[in-house]
Amino acid sequence: MAKVGVLGARGRMGREVIRAVTEAPDLEVVAEVDQGDALDALAGCDVVVDFTHPGVVMSNLHWCVGHDLDVVVGTSGFGEDRLGEVRGWLPGHPDLRVLVVPNFSVGAILMMRFAAQAARFFPSVEVIELHHAGKADAPSGTALRTASMIAAARAAAGLGPPPDATASALPGARGTAVDDVHVHSVRVAGLVAHQEVLLGGTGETLTIRHDSLDRASFMPGVLLAVRRIGSLPPGLTVGLEGLLGLD
Repeated sequence: MAKVGVLGARGRMGREVIRAVTEAPDLEVVAEVDQGDALDALAGCDVVVDFTHPGVVMSNLHWCVGHDLDVVVGTSGFGEDRLGEVRGWLPGHPDLRVLVVPNFSVGAILMMRFAAQAARFFPSVEVIELHHAGKADAPSGTALRTASMIAAARAAAGLGPPPDATASALPGARGTAVDDVHVHSVRVAGLVAHQEVLLGGTGETLTIRHDSLDRASFMPGVLLAVRRIGSLPPGLTVGLEGLLGLD
């Protein structure tokens, strides 16, 4: 039975992870750690799951790497700068695995994949992500990942930046640009996690949307990551695509 530690154990996602792992017959929660708790409780875990906060996740992850603990990271805020920093910690830990997952929902992963496939056929594309009002970061990790995948697909197809004739705008009116793809963030009480990719061409538009209506939608992906992180190559992996057979 695999021993699992949970960072952010008293948060909404942490509580859901504990419930899912506790109900799994092949997994056991052996450490529940949150703000103010000693990280030493994680020693001896087979894998640690981090659902904390963008402001503390890097120090948590650095501690886990230093103690040679495999980690599944669901906390947002991982751009290329942070991923590069994590890669810099790993050479001294040749057997360690760090899995950073922008979104654990199978539907969301497929949404990102479909958006990247469609992006090369349309000159225009923008991303709108919508989350609950308590989310700490904007844009979401899923939106950043989606925009990067779309940009890579467009570059491979030889497409330039999407057309945009905006000559004047109030700050933030056009969202933020991620690799020339505009991303807009909405924060409204009552939402959970939602995203639309809007693609446009001559006389037509295509909308690809995913909605997570309950945090339970992330748990099959979390359990997959916990169970199969040992099958990944040592080092840093981003996304569940490989474990889902989508690579």
